[in-house]
Amino acid sequence: MPEMTFEVRWPDGTATACYSPSLVVWDHLEVGADYPVAELVARTSRALAEASDRVRERYGLRCTSAARQQAQIEELAARFDPGAPVRVVRMVPPLPGPVGGAVAGTRAGAA
Repeated sequence: MPEMTFEVRWPDGTATACYSPSLVVWDHLEVGADYPVAELVARTSRALAEASDRVRERYGLRCTSAARQQAQIEELAARFDPGAPVRVVRMVPPLPGPVGGAVAGTRAGAA
């Protein structure tokens, strides 16, 4: 199962590298996009829950690393106004080839 990392820049300029056990985060976030803190928390919560479910389907256990990552995101997010912007700086690895007519690595975030 391919793992990935995604980096976000918080309203105070600090950056956090985040882990996902699945590439599913590409379905929820877009590189270069700004999301209000509350929306970022909601999107990562859905993405990491879906990633954990994929791990469970494959290995029989949920991914505790995904749960820890979401807890860290929520803890960091609590320091900021819910409407303050958070930027998705990068996601690695990029998606292979064109996706839905888009260039790899630029797929729009779908909720």
